[in-house]
Amino acid sequence: MTTLPESGPAAAPPAPGPDGVVWARGLRKSYGAFDAVRGIDFAVRAGECFGFLGPNGAGKTSTMKMIYGACSISGGDLSVFGVDARSDMRRIKRSLGVVPQENNLETELTVRQNLEVFARYFRLSRAEAEARIGELLEVFQLAEKAEVEADKLSGGMKRRLITARALLARPTLLILDEPTTALDPQARHLLWDKLRELRRAGVTQILTTHYMDEAERLCDRLVIMDGGRIIEGGSPAELIARHIGRQVLELTAPAADVPRILAAAQAEPGAPDAAPAGGAPARHELVPEGVLLFAADAEATLHRVRAAGVPIGAARLRQATLEDVFLKVAGRRLSD
Repeated sequence: MTTLPESGPAAAPPAPGPDGVVWARGLRKSYGAFDAVRGIDFAVRAGECFGFLGPNGAGKTSTMKMIYGACSISGGDLSVFGVDARSDMRRIKRSLGVVPQENNLETELTVRQNLEVFARYFRLSRAEAEARIGELLEVFQLAEKAEVEADKLSGGMKRRLITARALLARPTLLILDEPTTALDPQARHLLWDKLRELRRAGVTQILTTHYMDEAERLCDRLVIMDGGRIIEGGSPAELIARHIGRQVLELTAPAADVPRILAAAQAEPGAPDAAPAGGAPARHELVPEGVLLFAADAEATLHRVRAAGVPIGAARLRQATLEDVFLKVAGRRLSD
């Protein structure tokens, strides 16, 4: 497997502030009467991958754009590398690499020319630019397409080119807004490997994604946004333990039988998934086809339900995931 080239000389980033690489308090973004981001607080530590999750319209992309200077800040405080994002965004941008949600390539230029133009923005010497471009074309398996116009690339190749472009100047902070959209499974895993490699080299990453498995694999910490606010946060493992537990039991059953299932599923007092005395199981979610039971031991829970003689259809036992947390916390209703 091709490895990322080692970091070489680059513009020195601003000194990080005491609260991390990125720090925000009461951060807001409004578009006219619409409040896209409604006063959020967060801090991103050096060398970590920090995720923003949420349904469409939650405020994730607006938050990312404020961090890399693509939109103005409506209120609150935001610093990057200890620099006020309102006062010196040009200085901040020297150390950023950005993979935006949209494909904003120069479509009439070739793959190589797209990278050459971008290298000039960062004032790379001709020799350094040529070497770096060659390395990144190999890393992202685009060398054979180097002289092809960007408009003629597949969607996945365009995303790989945009990611290569973001890494051209060896950023200290890499911002990735849904970077694996349109990528096939092989390309997704290629990018995951490169992001892990960059993180081991000390590159801080901020990620938004709709793929929960991607967030669970890559993020050290994350927040879930909804309606412009942060509604939950922590490491993937912490969030799964807090909201779900170790396992999920999916039961198909008529709605009329669900109360009996919930009563039968209660664990013995003192068990990890025990319910409050006289109440329904502490962790469950109603779904149209039946109920999800969140348990420390899903097999034991299923045994209790069956022993009680409650009629059920299909039963499925599996490990809990970040997607379970996301759907429980943010809800299953589609956002407008």
